[in-house]
Amino acid sequence: MNKYRVAVIGRTGKGNYGHGLDTVWVKCSKAEIVAVADENETGRAAAAKRLGAKNAYADYRKMLETEKPQIVSVADRWPDCHRDMVIACAEFGANVFLEKPAARTLQEADEMIAACEKSHIKVAIAHQTRYSPRVKVVKELIAADRIGEILELRGHGKEDKRGGGEDLMVLGTHTFDLMRFLAGDARWCFARIQQGKRKAMAGDVHQAGEQIGPIQGDSIHATYGFDGLAIGSFFTHVAKAGVGSRYWLEIRGTKGVIHIGFGILPVAFLCEDPSGLFGKSKAPWQEITSAGLGKPEPLDEKTLDNGNILIVNDLIEAIEKDRPPLDSLHDGRAALEMILAVYESYRLEKPVDLPLKNRKHPLAGM
Repeated sequence: MNKYRVAVIGRTGKGNYGHGLDTVWVKCSKAEIVAVADENETGRAAAAKRLGAKNAYADYRKMLETEKPQIVSVADRWPDCHRDMVIACAEFGANVFLEKPAARTLQEADEMIAACEKSHIKVAIAHQTRYSPRVKVVKELIAADRIGEILELRGHGKEDKRGGGEDLMVLGTHTFDLMRFLAGDARWCFARIQQGKRKAMAGDVHQAGEQIGPIQGDSIHATYGFDGLAIGSFFTHVAKAGVGSRYWLEIRGTKGVIHIGFGILPVAFLCEDPSGLFGKSKAPWQEITSAGLGKPEPLDEKTLDNGNILIVNDLIEAIEKDRPPLDSLHDGRAALEMILAVYESYRLEKPVDLPLKNRKHPLAGM
């Protein structure tokens, strides 16, 4: 069996290699890692040894030109170079496994999509929760009308020291991707941003860590409208208590409630009572596993490699069947759009329709 030629791009000290987007290929039977690129000499040598790559480059463009890989992991966790790296991959005809968030602005994401479509390459985003076998069951339960029509989707960030703007960008991308997977595209957004106990001002805009671009506020509440009756909400703040404990998504319907976390095998429960009151509901809370409702979990999280192995296998199948990956660059852009809609709504002080007309960062120039 001929194996796919795979290369990895990372930046030691500037986003590194994401959450295992490099090492997953070692476990993929259909892949052979041929090279790694890293501008940091020490990091480059370590990555080549870790991945068993025969060749290592300081310049990823030189690597693409010389090695001609069929798939590239753009693993850098910082998104400031995602646009340039993905467009370079497209120019050399390489499909991409891309760390989230997809880009810093919608303009960057638009340019990435245009380049990839021109070269007819596939891009899969590292939104691991979407690939969860448990999420697949959740989606099937919703389709089977077990919770009725969706009324509300309620999510939070991790609400640690990054609470507010950084949490919105770094963790919110997972929440919005899952909202879209379960409820479809968001059609509008209305948001409120605070700094401490006051309204956030232009002077509160600053550059965040991880090179994600400008952010604003340490407390954000955003509301989204989906098709039908469904309303989504996202809240993040710098929490004084319960840090990380609210990083989940609740889906309330006319007949029941689903509570789900994030990850490849997230905690997930269904209550077929719209009140969803623990200990008081007419129906019990039943655990959702990859095997179904109330059944033991047959899968081991360790073997799923944080979900990355499922993503790369799906990407390879998408290449072979000429279909979009389960979580494509279009999905990555849509999640980013929900993030940036928060700032656009707050800037204009009114609800904004999605897709956004403004493709630049709403905080640029403030």
